Amino acid sequence: MTARYFDLSEDVYAPGRWTLGHPLDSSGHQLQDPWQFRVGTPALLKERVRIPIDHAGRPLDFSHAAFSIPIVHARVAALFISLAPHDVELIPVDIDSQPEQHFILNAVHSRRCIDDEASAEVQYWTEEDGLPEKVGTYFSVSGMRIDPTKVGNARVFRPWGWTVALIVSEDLKQALERAGVTGTSFKEV
Repeated sequence: MTARYFDLSEDVYAPGRWTLGHPLDSSGHQLQDPWQFRVGTPALLKERVRIPIDHAGRPLDFSHAAFSIPIVHARVAALFISLAPHDVELIPVDIDSQPEQHFILNAVHSRRCIDDEASAEVQYWTEEDGLPEKVGTYFSVSGMRIDPTKVGNARVFRPWGWTVALIVSEDLKQALERAGVTGTSFKEV
């Protein structure tokens, strides 16, 4: 039986949900490199981070801060550490007015696994686009499908070249659903 994987994202349709803002460093300045939590490698920043609430509302167990940085409640972090300890790092954050512990969920692996043929549409950067450093990398991926045989034993990862997606294994998806984690949305890839 082929392993199944899912793109995990925030349920933006959750009624009355909060909206989290741009991560701040310990001095209250916006992080210089917020993208470091979306590339599939260990983060360079090890200091405590503060996340402001841009719009008050119902706290979610899984949310995105600005730049689609995954933020998880401590109980969700415990699930990830239990089921995928070698695939994630958890960076403690303080969320304004929230006494409970939250973390940035950073996937530390990237896998070259996008199946171009099975995906609805993929487009690559070309020389004509005028960005030589991006030539040959993904410009757009619609209806993404992955080749599970190229994932290895990872349960959480970012697809190489399309790191906007956070991919989780089916067993992790099921564990999150059984735990009643709020704020999640899954799409099979």
